[in-house]
Order: sequence, then structure tokens, then C-alpha cells
Amino acid sequence: MNELITAISTGVVAFIATNIDDIVILLLLFSQTNANFRPQHIFVGQYLGFIVLIILSLSGLFGGFVIGANWTGLLGLIPIAIGISSLINPEDESPEEFVGENLLSSDEYIPSFIAPQSYTVAAVTIANGSDNISVYIPLFASSQLASFWVIIGVFFLLLGVLCYTAYKLTHQKAIAEILTRYINHLIPFILMGLGIFIVLNTGALSLIKLAASCCCLIVLIRKDEAK
Repeated sequence: MNELITAISTGVVAFIATNIDDIVILLLLFSQTNANFRPQHIFVGQYLGFIVLIILSLSGLFGGFVIGANWTGLLGLIPIAIGISSLINPEDESPEEFVGENLLSSDEYIPSFIAPQSYTVAAVTIANGSDNISVYIPLFASSQLASFWVIIGVFFLLLGVLCYTAYKLTHQKAIAEILTRYINHLIPFILMGLGIFIVLNTGALSLIKLAASCCCLIVLIRKDEAK
């Protein structure tokens, strides 16, 4: 029972850390819906893109079966590094610019049984999913098979909740503006917390060694910024 609760809570935290910023992009997408670009295209596209990100992250799960948990737990330093880097080097690109660069024309023809608009949204999801892969690989590597399936179930459930929430928020402009303005400031801390959990939960590093590793990461990231 404790393992189930841990898997669910881990899935919730991991999803929030890697996808909550997507609500800004979803708000922009839902605000552009019309007769040719419908909300269902966004829902389907989000799930398609997310499935691709999960598949690309499966190397962590398979690696966890081959390599001991103590070693794979070191991959938890990746989300910590991403969180630190996000604090030191905040992204300059706005969500509007990102969507503008990646969102293809809804009229573009893509031969498929799924609407081309859904593939367009999926492409945006994948393009914005590098952080997802960086977090999911160490997460899957440190998870047992049963926990993995629980986490995946939580992911897909919360993805639907996220899409529905964004859809509803398009009609609540004040709340949407608050989320757009402040939500990105929380993500680095969630990522670092998730990474710390992975490292300590697998016993990869002691608390003191983890703290020393974080200090080294800060120094390295600052040096990289100075170049």
C-alpha cells in the first residue's frame, strides 16, 4: 500500500514538474480554436505527443533493470541540474514565440487517419518536451515495473485534467493571466525537489554528498553562463 501511495505521489509531482508550464501553451492553443482547429484536435495532439515522450524515455526503465538502483539513482541529478539552470538562466523565449515558431498551419496536409491539426499539436508538445525526457529517464530508471505502470496511469489521467483545465481557463482571463505570469517561477523548485527525491530514495548519494554535488552543479552552470 505504501508503495502504491509513493508511486502515485511521485507521478503527481513528476507530472507537475514537467507539464504544468504547458498550461500556458495550451491556453494559447485553445485561444486559437475555430471551425478548422477544434479543442478535440488539441486533446488528441497532446496525448500523441506525450506518448512519444514516454516512449523516448523508456531507456531509463530498461536501464534500471540492467544497472543497480544505486547507479541509476544518480540520474536524479539531471532534474536538479535543470532546476538550477532554470533559476540561474531563465528562458527568454515567451510561450507566444514558442508556439509561433512550432505551430504549423492547420490547413497543411498530412496523410493520416488522425486530423493533421492533432499532429501539429503533437509536434509542439514534443518540441517542448526535452525537460520531460530528462526527468522521466531517471524517474523510470529508479522505479519498479509495478510503480512504473502506476506512474504512467497517473500521467495520462493528469494530462486529461491539464487539458480540460486549460480549456476552461480560456474563459477565465484573469486566472489565466496569473498562471501565465507566475507558474514558471515554481517549476525549478519542483524539479529540484523531484531530483532530490530520486537520489535519496535510491540511496545513490548521502544527503551530504548530494549537497556537495548540488554546489558543484551551481559552480559549473555559473561558469557555463559566464562563457
